[in-house]
Amino acid sequence: MVEKNKKTILCIEDEEEMIDLIRLILSRRGFEVRGANGGKEGLEIIRKEHPELVLLDLMMPDMDGWEVYQKMKADEATRNIPVIVVTAKAQSIDKVLGLHIAKVDDYISKPFSPQELLNSVDNVLGKKKPA
Repeated sequence: MVEKNKKTILCIEDEEEMIDLIRLILSRRGFEVRGANGGKEGLEIIRKEHPELVLLDLMMPDMDGWEVYQKMKADEATRNIPVIVVTAKAQSIDKVLGLHIAKVDDYISKPFSPQELLNSVDNVLGKKKPA
């Protein structure tokens, strides 16, 4: 795979180990995974780099995932970047809110299997219309 064709995925997550795990799983598939420690840093990277996909944790100390998501969708420049919520907050009401009301692209509950993550990323990026 040619380097410049590598798709960048931004993982916004306050646990470094989770970013490392996601990077390990997705880099084997040829993705470049950037990590952001928390919502504020994540938003800055999104605005600067426009990743192809954002993996977003909901429970973070500085700015929760829903706030990051709302700011992304309110910004013309970032609203079309797909978002997969990756969270330990696995109550079904959160999933319903995420998928049907907030319209996130997918929702994965922690702990997840590597295959579950890869399937979700493939599905979301496969659906994405070319710019």
